[in-house]
Amino acid sequence: MTQESAMSRFEPPRIPASEITPEIVWRSRRRLLGLGLASPMLLLSACARADGDAAPPGPVPTAADDSDALTSFADVTGYNNFYEFGTGKDDPARNAHTLRPAPWSVEVAGEAGLTGTFALEDLLSPHVAEERIYRLRCVEGWSMVIPWQGIPLAAVLQRFQPTSRAKYVAFTTLADRAQMPGLRYPALDWPYREGLRIDEAMHPLTLLATGVYGKPLPNQNGAPLRLVVPWKYGFKSVKSIVRIEFTETMPPTSWNMAQPSEYGFYSNVNPDVDHPRWSQRSERRIAGDGSKLFARRIPTLPFNGYGEQVAALYAGMDLRRWF
Repeated sequence: MTQESAMSRFEPPRIPASEITPEIVWRSRRRLLGLGLASPMLLLSACARADGDAAPPGPVPTAADDSDALTSFADVTGYNNFYEFGTGKDDPARNAHTLRPAPWSVEVAGEAGLTGTFALEDLLSPHVAEERIYRLRCVEGWSMVIPWQGIPLAAVLQRFQPTSRAKYVAFTTLADRAQMPGLRYPALDWPYREGLRIDEAMHPLTLLATGVYGKPLPNQNGAPLRLVVPWKYGFKSVKSIVRIEFTETMPPTSWNMAQPSEYGFYSNVNPDVDHPRWSQRSERRIAGDGSKLFARRIPTLPFNGYGEQVAALYAGMDLRRWF
């Protein structure tokens, strides 16, 4: 497929002065990350449910409104999808202690002027990002509001000088049986793979996340480096990235290979396109009160509410066909 579109112009949402993290806090987070980076706060959801009501550690920015109350740190880190550590939602938190997130390196390959294998600190340290607040929702009907830290993916990709033949960006997760017990089982065709069209990858909303709640990413959340794409369903946010490749053709993606009728390449949040086994018109928001079974159900928004910023990427496309 050769669907192409120009990047939409987008000015990241500005945070009121009253909501900007104090300098002493972000400097502490910079030390925690150990990457020499500023730490933008992003309120993003993930596929998860509540398992407790622990208070998040450290200061966090004020949510945009009451519907965006932060999910507890315990819930964010205790109920995850990371099949490399097991298919149960609590398996990653229980099993991911075996992951060794440092030292870490990422291979950059494909249609680019600069390729090679780079230590994580060399990959990220030249880049500084602003503070921002976003939301992300998941395919399974649950959503959370999570403060992530990271840098725009575009800032990293541009450094490697992608050529005119680079139409897509492919991402690969670590696949090491010694560290990841879930790899012993054929739940998916390992390693886990994901991809974006290059204009999606270069969009200012697309994030390489390095931390959450002012701390380095926990292993179960994709340490030390994961993707966050706030207008797409959660499984597009590939974790523990070890390879980034610029490609001319659409790369294979894990869930699309496993169930192509259920999981498309694009996977944009779209309440008008149901999953074959459930409706995607609404979601249960797991907020900061620890509720689970009785979490309130709210309407799911097209592109997760970011249509104004990203809809132009898909102008002229049949979004039921290219789901």
